Formats: sequence, structure tokens, C-alpha cells
Amino acid sequence: MNSEDLRTTLTELFGSAAQELAANSWQIETHSFRLLVLLSDDHSWLRALVPIASAQEARPFLEQLLEANFDVTQEARYALHQEVLWGVFQHSLHDLTIEDFSNAVARLLTLHQQGLSQSFNQFVEKRIRQIVQAAKRQGQSLETTLQTLDRFYQEGLMGELTQSSDSREQVMAVWQRQLEKIWHEVESDPSGGTMT
Repeated sequence: MNSEDLRTTLTELFGSAAQELAANSWQIETHSFRLLVLLSDDHSWLRALVPIASAQEARPFLEQLLEANFDVTQEARYALHQEVLWGVFQHSLHDLTIEDFSNAVARLLTLHQQGLSQSFNQFVEKRIRQIVQAAKRQGQSLETTLQTLDRFYQEGLMGELTQSSDSREQVMAVWQRQLEKIWHEVESDPSGGTMT
């Protein structure tokens, strides 16, 4: 692939939204995303990147983001730079194919579209598993655990003190679904711990 192939591919993918900013750099800006494509000064490397979230929003989920880099993101990676969480693809331009570049762009746009939702869901599931493990270590049943959580919400230890009873009931219904889903996946360990 060379810079002309890159220019043509970006135009085919994004039409007039693909704007050349300067020699060897492009920006694609739409109502839903902003993608930057940059070539190194010597034209040997390509970098494509899309902003996903602020670093402040992403920090609680760094563990999940790094795990995703290992297992999920394929040719793209999450990276932090200048207080922004980016989706990044880097590759040698010489042996990059148009198909591989197009796939990488699609992957970056998927990461952008997902935002932090997948990391948040993994974070929450991990915390729910920890609650289940702690409850089982204490010999609690699912029902007792739900009662404890309900009491925490009523006392304002979780949620907000001004939360209405309808709102608390909705939250507790979500807790119940999640705990029921995970409760039987976490097995008690006879030595006092738990195993998942």
C-alpha cells in the first residue's frame, strides 16, 4: 500500500468526509465519529486513530481495556494519550493490504461505537461475582443477599437517599436478575473460599 492507495481507499470508504489535512494526514469527521489517519514522515508507518472517551472516564476500566487489547480488539488497540482514550491501529505501510486497512478501520469504528459500555459491563459483572463470593463465604443464600442489598439501598449506603421506592424496586429487580444469573456459576470451596 502507498499513500495514493490510502487516499483512494479512504475516499471509497467515506466519500467526501475524507479530508486531507496536510501531506500524509487525513481526517474523516462525521456526526458520529472522528477518525485520523497519519503517515510517518518517511512513509514507512501508518497510524489510524479514533477518540473514544476522556482518560478520566476510562481510568476505572483500565484493567478491562488492557484485557480487551489481549483478547478482543484484534488489529486495533486501546491507548491513552493527552488525556484521551484512543482506538489505535499501527502498521508498516509497505506490507499493509487494502483489505487489512479496511478491516482495521472497521474495527476502530466498532471500538468507538462501543465506547466504554463493554468495559463497564465487564467491570460490573466482576463486582457482582465478588459480591456473590463474599455472600457465599458468609453462608448467605441468594435471598439473604438480596435482602442485604435492599437494606443498603433503603439506608442510603448504595444508591441515593432521595431515590423513590419505585426507582429502588427497579434497581433491585436488576440486581436480582444479575445475581440469579451468576449465583450458580460461583461454586463454594470447602476450604472456605469460593471458586468460579
